[in-house]
Amino acid sequence: MVETRFNLMANEVGAKLAKRFAGVAAVLQSTALPQSTQELVSLRASQINGCALCVDMHTKEAAAAGETATRLNLVAVWREATVFTEAERAALALAEEGTRLADAHEGVSDETWAQVRKHYDDDQTAALITLVAMINAANRMNVIVRNQGGSYQPGMFSAAAH
Repeated sequence: MVETRFNLMANEVGAKLAKRFAGVAAVLQSTALPQSTQELVSLRASQINGCALCVDMHTKEAAAAGETATRLNLVAVWREATVFTEAERAALALAEEGTRLADAHEGVSDETWAQVRKHYDDDQTAALITLVAMINAANRMNVIVRNQGGSYQPGMFSAAAH
């Protein structure tokens, strides 16, 4: 097993930054972007980035909020699954394209953008864009310090926002 390199939460600066991240997460949760969509998007980006802590967290948070095991198990192959709505597919496509910016010269395709705008209003679109950016930042921090997955409990980081 690989050991964590650095405990960001035990560091004064790291803890302050984590509190700001948690504040953004709280704002995102208060938006009209469905919570289930937020968890699916966060899970998919985390899978792509190989962030064990975030995959653990978002799988468990989604399950605790009532998401089905079938849908959680199929997020990685959402294009070939029948269990996601058109709106969720648009959000998952944005998550993938927004996460894999270096893999495509155009970044987020016009087709994906059109689908996002078809299904989400301005506030939801703003939340979705911010969510993709924030989960990618969180993934990168956790991967850099090698935070491990497996011990997350739903709601355990909620107090960090206050």
